[in-house]
Amino acid sequence: MPNRTRRTSSVTPTDTTAATTASAHSARPFTATALGAPRIGPNRELKKAVEAYWAGRTDRAALESVAAELRRDDRARMVAAGFDSVPTNTFSYYDQMLDTAALLGALPERVAAVEDPLDRYFAAARGTAEIRPLEMTKWFDTNYHYLVPEIADDTRFTLHPEKVLTDLAEAVAEGVPARPVVIGPATFLALSKPVPGAADPWERIDELVPLYRDLLALLRAGGAEWVQLDEPVLVTDLDADRLEKVTEIYGALSAATDRPALCVVTYFGDAGPALEALGATEIDAVAVDLVAGGPGVLASTTAFHDRLVVAGVVDGRNIWRTDLDAALGILATTLGSAGHVAVSTSCSTLHVPYSLEPETALDPAIRSWLAFAAEKYGEVRALATALRDGREAETAAFDECRTA
Repeated sequence: MPNRTRRTSSVTPTDTTAATTASAHSARPFTATALGAPRIGPNRELKKAVEAYWAGRTDRAALESVAAELRRDDRARMVAAGFDSVPTNTFSYYDQMLDTAALLGALPERVAAVEDPLDRYFAAARGTAEIRPLEMTKWFDTNYHYLVPEIADDTRFTLHPEKVLTDLAEAVAEGVPARPVVIGPATFLALSKPVPGAADPWERIDELVPLYRDLLALLRAGGAEWVQLDEPVLVTDLDADRLEKVTEIYGALSAATDRPALCVVTYFGDAGPALEALGATEIDAVAVDLVAGGPGVLASTTAFHDRLVVAGVVDGRNIWRTDLDAALGILATTLGSAGHVAVSTSCSTLHVPYSLEPETALDPAIRSWLAFAAEKYGEVRALATALRDGREAETAAFDECRTA
């Protein structure tokens, strides 16, 4: 492979000017949301459309039409649920880690000869007769698998934000309060692997800071008030050096003046020491998984007492109804550790079906125990209303939960 010049940056740790710059991009705290959505389609529309495209039975326009309709329907469901912040860029033709590799110009060198960007993306995902695909592995401890980016020493990171901006523009045109979602730099590199003989991808993390800073500026210009950077790697056992680097990179990103409000999202466990690392920066919000991480995730830190905490009390991974009384108690406790609290799913609802509505053959007793994505959105709304106006404002939802 040819020698390439890396893009480098000088990452400046958070300093005393950060509080001043933060005020320039503060946004109204939101109150109810989900961290992501299913993407395959209620009737597997995306799977069918992608396979038809691969087989040559349909063209790109038809594939993109199906994708746009699925994105539109996802936004409509969340708006109908009463969410005042709606995640965008959670749709993917294949995998969100692969999307991030494409965003950062980090697709493997062996697909570079494929001229068409979409076909190049699919070549990295599934290979061709001549091209080996990327390896797949489990996404943390879920049943979902992701494609593992391969980073060479001469990989040159460059920003390709078209997909993120397109999703945002669709939402803004509909008047949807969009919150673009992107995998954060720490998780992207921690879950990537080096090509044989290359350095640990984590050592390249400073190079990503200017790209993410540029992306944040573009998203602000595109109409985003909030941006969500997913960092589930922060619930793993990071050593002190990596936690220090997390503070450094998010100190640099949060110090940027030309950006939306920044929410760093953790899930699948207790972020523990990473919350202190994030709290030392001027990020505007943090999302915590109060299901997998437990209700006491914030007990050891006061760093977010004047900021938004997105409280993941509705399980995004399982198919069971939430105990609303217990969840409301956790939310009330969380208020003591936060300036504002938003109610959310614990992670993306990618892991559950769309809705119970078509499941007409289910035994009513079993059905009463279940909650798929649409039902979980309703639980989020009920909890957000009860947190604001009191439990009596959602009497029907709480009574139904108690009798299930």
